[in-house]
Amino acid sequence: MPTKTRQSAIHHPVRDTSPQSDDEFARLEAVRSYHILDTPPEDVFDDLVELAAFICGTPISMVSIIDADRQWYKASVGTGDVRSMPRHVSFCHYGMMSEDIMEIEDLSKDAFFRHNPFVANDPQIRFYAGVPLVTPEGFAIGTICAIDTVPHRLTEGQRKALRILAREVVAHLELRRARLLLEQEKVKLEGLLRMANETAESLYSVSHNEIFVKQDHKLVRVNTADIRYVEALGDYVNIYASQERYTVYTTMKDLESKLPRRDFARVHRKYIVRLDRIAAIETDIAMVDNGRTREPASNLTAIPIGNSYKATLLSRLNLV
Repeated sequence: MPTKTRQSAIHHPVRDTSPQSDDEFARLEAVRSYHILDTPPEDVFDDLVELAAFICGTPISMVSIIDADRQWYKASVGTGDVRSMPRHVSFCHYGMMSEDIMEIEDLSKDAFFRHNPFVANDPQIRFYAGVPLVTPEGFAIGTICAIDTVPHRLTEGQRKALRILAREVVAHLELRRARLLLEQEKVKLEGLLRMANETAESLYSVSHNEIFVKQDHKLVRVNTADIRYVEALGDYVNIYASQERYTVYTTMKDLESKLPRRDFARVHRKYIVRLDRIAAIETDIAMVDNGRTREPASNLTAIPIGNSYKATLLSRLNLV
């Protein structure tokens, strides 16, 4: 592929990147889609500019992203602490517009660039070679370039290498963008799952805040908030509410599935207790408020805690 001269890039640009053009608006959207501006240095891009400087034999190299009004360096060597410059005085603005590589052997002898402040004044740049960074959608978003303070000319092999490095920069930008999109989708998915779980828990709680128990050929509504504890007794289960005891023909497993999980805990193979009714725990005994009288001392029922249930019980209590 022939090398594009500076005159070709300026007078016959492949892409219209004037500030108000539709192409420029679309190009800036492409720039922002990478979420790359003002991000910290990354080894992969630092390595590519080091390689570009080495291959081209120049003291300065950079990966530049062209924003609306500035040239920002994602990676650079030989520029010190400088991370950006105004777009209107940057060489990469024009290098980005080139169809291929833009190479100027001596900027001080170039009619267009000789008055550029970086040419006329310090650091007196003389040589520039830049390859546009073109996205898969066809938008030029910046360059990878090599710069020197003395006149220079690349070999065809060096030009070919710089083109390859430009493709590598774009490939890594694409990988970086894909990774960010995946992370964003993961956060969204986790948020949706959390919302779904919270909704399900809320629905579960609402649908389980009461149960119906069969007593003397009728169904009796029992608010689960009134249940203190449940005791297994052979093929039956005793449900102890604040003032009542209900005996039901069922299993502990079946009854446990019908109680709000966040409010109740299995503490023994024969006992389920309501967590907010536990007044104290003494070794392997839970003292449960049975709510039967107004005397606090006589309101406590001792419920054994099975060894295999104790750790789970403690993990659900707000221990200090």
